[in-house]
Amino acid sequence: MTSKDNSQAALIDSLNGLLADTFALYVKTKNFHWHVRGPQFHDLHLLFDAHATEIFGLTDLIAERVRKLGGKTLTSIGAIGAKTSIKDEDDTSLDAMAMVKALFEDNTAYVATLKATKELAGEAGDNATDGIIDDWTDQAEQRAWFLREILA
Repeated sequence: MTSKDNSQAALIDSLNGLLADTFALYVKTKNFHWHVRGPQFHDLHLLFDAHATEIFGLTDLIAERVRKLGGKTLTSIGAIGAKTSIKDEDDTSLDAMAMVKALFEDNTAYVATLKATKELAGEAGDNATDGIIDDWTDQAEQRAWFLREILA
């Protein structure tokens, strides 16, 4: 395997990790949308739903980048679970601010994953992936910003 092949394989692996994180972040955000309660219920219920919709919209774009690069995408819930770095949250009794804090931390970590994947795209000479990740990063930074401001 050549250095370019190794760079592309590393990029595909990173994109699949990003895809897993995207699915996991979507499910976690939707979970909080369904279970949020308290004085800020209305606003957080709507915010979490908007964030979940935005996150879910990335899944197909990421998977198609993997396929365009000649790779295979994730195939199951098990594959997502094995590749994600997003921590599950099954406690439906969390208070609203704990949910906001968890999603802030997850979106901030997601930004770091995006930046690491962008770096790999640059190493692989993949200008398309390198460029599109900027848009995904901007979206994730905006989600993190909104969540951070709620915590302030």
